[in-house]
Amino acid sequence: MKKKAILFDVNGTLSEIWTDEGDDNVFRILSNFMNYQGVKIQPSDLKSLYFEINEAQRKNGEHHPEFDAIKLFKEIMKDHKTKFTSTLPKEKIDLMPQLFAEIFRASSLKILRLYPNVKTVLDTLKKDYKLAVVSDGQEAWARQELNFVGLNDYFNPVIISSKYGYRKPDPRLFKKALDELGIEPFEAIYVGNDKFHDILGANQIGMTSVWFKSNQGDQTYKATPDYTMTNWSELPEIISKIEKD
Repeated sequence: MKKKAILFDVNGTLSEIWTDEGDDNVFRILSNFMNYQGVKIQPSDLKSLYFEINEAQRKNGEHHPEFDAIKLFKEIMKDHKTKFTSTLPKEKIDLMPQLFAEIFRASSLKILRLYPNVKTVLDTLKKDYKLAVVSDGQEAWARQELNFVGLNDYFNPVIISSKYGYRKPDPRLFKKALDELGIEPFEAIYVGNDKFHDILGANQIGMTSVWFKSNQGDQTYKATPDYTMTNWSELPEIISKIEKD
């Protein structure tokens, strides 16, 4: 049976990304901006709280837990806002946790770029297949980063782990995308770079798995992909083989 959809991981698969979330300059920049909004907190305290709340959020009982950056910064804002904060427009106050999350990510970002041939291949695939994303990460910046590399209009749905509190290889993330697409696992292909999160997850739910052996992700976990590629230019031929099998 012909496949109807191709689902993709993002970071390490569509795009190469490197961040440094431990960089003191990240928290200096963010602390300065937060203080401009009347949210009084020193960079060192902000750094400690970020990692403490991050860890606490992951103790949510899930087998593969995920945190939520917007909720994290909302908690910090609640405990450190001043009277000045309440004088700001309500629309701005409501938006600030999102802004804090975006500034944090932008300040920690070192590299974000597409792997070679990604866009050319997607332009070909979208003519015959529905394209979707199932990715670990934060809704606070996932769409923004897809837009950053020029891919925001390629995928529907875009399923991001922070919305649900759990990460791949949890099969529920994959199932959410399949349900929105209205298809069964055997009608889909999943392309990812991480053998544990991506290949194991896709295999468990019954999708055909394609491992992109990139420069990121777990390459040692004992999960066997159905197909392997080392360059995006190989994907159309692999999909052709899948359709013939």
